[in-house]
Amino acid sequence: MTTILTGKSLPRRTLIKGLGASLALPLLDAMVPVGLRGLSAEPVHRFQTFYVPNGMAMEYWSPMTSGADFALTPILEPLAAFRDQMLVLSGIRANWNQIHAGASGSFLTGIPQGGRTETEIFADVSMDQVLARKFGRITQLASLELSMDASANAGACSSNLSCVYTHTLSWRGPTQPLPMEYNPRAVFERLFGDAGSTERGAREMRLSQQRSILDSVLDKLGQLGREIGAQDQIKVEQYTEAIRDVERRIERAEAQIDIELPNFEQPEGAPADFEDHLDLMLDLQLLALQTDLTRVISFMIGKEQSPRPYPQIGVPDAHHPLSHHNDQPELVERMSRINRYHTELFARYLGKLRATPDGDGNLLDNMTILYGSGISNSTRHSGRNLPLLVMGGGAGSLRGGRHLEYGDDPGMANLLVTLMDKLGVPVDSHGASTGALQLDTLPGL
Repeated sequence: MTTILTGKSLPRRTLIKGLGASLALPLLDAMVPVGLRGLSAEPVHRFQTFYVPNGMAMEYWSPMTSGADFALTPILEPLAAFRDQMLVLSGIRANWNQIHAGASGSFLTGIPQGGRTETEIFADVSMDQVLARKFGRITQLASLELSMDASANAGACSSNLSCVYTHTLSWRGPTQPLPMEYNPRAVFERLFGDAGSTERGAREMRLSQQRSILDSVLDKLGQLGREIGAQDQIKVEQYTEAIRDVERRIERAEAQIDIELPNFEQPEGAPADFEDHLDLMLDLQLLALQTDLTRVISFMIGKEQSPRPYPQIGVPDAHHPLSHHNDQPELVERMSRINRYHTELFARYLGKLRATPDGDGNLLDNMTILYGSGISNSTRHSGRNLPLLVMGGGAGSLRGGRHLEYGDDPGMANLLVTLMDKLGVPVDSHGASTGALQLDTLPGL
């Protein structure tokens, strides 16, 4: 029997532009002739959050009509090229509406209440970390938590509550907020180590050093376990399991050592220019996704209460004070320019995802991206009718090109339950959820 291969494949030496260099892609499914690919292979589904702070100029965000024929508003216009993979969601409320703390604190956790004082810190496992627990068994890194702002792990930032609520979206457990990394050098080191380069020899040397250190630590832990009491043994066993997790990650890295990684030097640090910094952070995220180092990323383009001005677009006002515009039309319009600037920057990133081959399509086809804010009308700190988008093809699980309006005031946690189900990690509940949110059809649409 003769098999004729007619499918086109991507050249093995395909290059991408980014991080100031031409980068060779690793071996991708798209580089294998279609006829030779596994017929039953499922596309790799990835999840990303792209969070924007300080609410939205809702008059410039919300479409006037529902369904597929909605007109793009001024803030959404930069995303016109991605309309076919865009769901605009209206009518969803925040589960915890405690000024800025609740906005980011409940965005991925869906919690109805967090801490009540500067030192009382609790929430729940966030959606990204639920996904990370599953996908992290396959990838070298379970997840990435990134921001354009340095983290604050102490002090009060909003409503006399801990700064952790305004500086992160991600929680490993009820009392374990995860810091968001803002330094691209540190992100590079987390992805590729501190060898200074992605060159294979440097990676091999680093893995060998790590393996040697781990073997020594595990040997000493084994000796210690024979000399301590039962309670201490429990603590040592917990610590040993954490070490074993590092060992498993090294094993995955060793198994992937033959993959050709882009060859470039690690960044020096965070550039002073906002757009240069952002481009570097987004290029690193793209790199992590296309090389399958992780399948889960949470990213904040700004922390809640961010004072960053945007003189490059004619808005020299500090963002957070401007967001308290008291509904004055000229200030709301100025606020809308920041919101539109964010969607313009987001559109650039979506363009890079769409231009990156993945399987039989591209990265955007195989991603679910949650874009939005935990506040709507910022001058009132409103948690009603949050500005939310779901972008991407969801590896075939999402149907875009629609504006969905929900009239029953569902909580954000219901949306998180639905997205996890589409990502193949179904849960009975999450945070304060009361059920799933219908994304595929709504009455009358």
